[in-house]
Amino acid sequence: MPSNDFVKKIIRKDRKTFFNDYKLSQSKKTSLYDDNSDDYNKKSLKPLISDFTEYNPLHNGHFHCLKVAKKHVPDGIFVAVVPGLFERSGRGLPYILHRRSRAEIAVDVGADIVVEGPPMGIMGSGQYSLCLCKMFQALNTDYIPRGYKPFDGIDDILNRISLGHGISPKPYKIIDMDTNEVIMHDKLEEDNYVIVSFSKSLKKIGFDFKNKFIFVKRIGGVSGTLIRQSVEENNFDKVQNMMPKETISVLQREVKLGHAPLHNLRDWETILDNANNLSFDDLSSLNLFNEKLASKLIETREKNPFETLEQLENSLLYGFSSNYKHRVLSMLETKINKDMIYNYIEKYPYTIRILDYKNEDVLDQFKNKITNRRIELWQ
Repeated sequence: MPSNDFVKKIIRKDRKTFFNDYKLSQSKKTSLYDDNSDDYNKKSLKPLISDFTEYNPLHNGHFHCLKVAKKHVPDGIFVAVVPGLFERSGRGLPYILHRRSRAEIAVDVGADIVVEGPPMGIMGSGQYSLCLCKMFQALNTDYIPRGYKPFDGIDDILNRISLGHGISPKPYKIIDMDTNEVIMHDKLEEDNYVIVSFSKSLKKIGFDFKNKFIFVKRIGGVSGTLIRQSVEENNFDKVQNMMPKETISVLQREVKLGHAPLHNLRDWETILDNANNLSFDDLSSLNLFNEKLASKLIETREKNPFETLEQLENSLLYGFSSNYKHRVLSMLETKINKDMIYNYIEKYPYTIRILDYKNEDVLDQFKNKITNRRIELWQ
């Protein structure tokens, strides 16, 4: 089992990287989308497939999507966008493996390049969706594979997105942004919600995604609960048919090294210290926080200081979703303020950080495809 010091080291290193990226992005007046280089040369390069996926860990569903996309674009460069700094998911939960290991698995099963995605766990869903779409644009993406879950009405939604329409998910209402039609009176499941959220954010930044999505029907036979249990027990007998052998091999190695599983671990000392000692101004300035939440934490800790994460979670305002509560813990863990996140998103992605790649030839082709961006290899 990884130690608390191991988790602290990850957070400390990623804070240093985040602040360095932020400083560089704010030091120059660089427009994200002012590139006027030779469009003909960019179009003459191999098409680029950008797939956002957390690979937590990479299972047969992810592998299926990768294979379908590569079959659809056999001469393409497959780029996996894998979050990200602080190792926290869009739900605010710790990932099971460090992103370097998740990237290694992706290349082992067929990805050409893996780049670091945004720090999703310290952002709201709209913020990280916007960052991901800005990454697609920065990569000069030609195709975007996305898995979906079938239901009555999904074909209409996917067809509209293929036509380049933005689809906006509202509470119990789905709207075509181009025609202003209400096309559905209901909520979408997570995979389908991500697709329409991407179309909305891509429309917002002016990225033409007409005919760029590759929609892949989601396959069954994968249980995240069983996979997490297998990693905790270091016994993969029950999940051998749910993941590629490459995933299992890396998981076994990382467990043996004491680098996994990470999904139940946090820097609890820092979280509790910040919850108990940050001032009202410091708390209310954190991303995703507001004055009401800051006041509630201070009111609670004055009666009884927080001693456990469970106590802290239970003290949060009634009505908050579990995802929001996990993001609050991630914010107390990383201590990034909302103004900094806003400025970070505005210039995102200033740096395209490569976590892993297939070979030098693919790396050179990828670099030739990307313009007006700072590219670096993860260290």
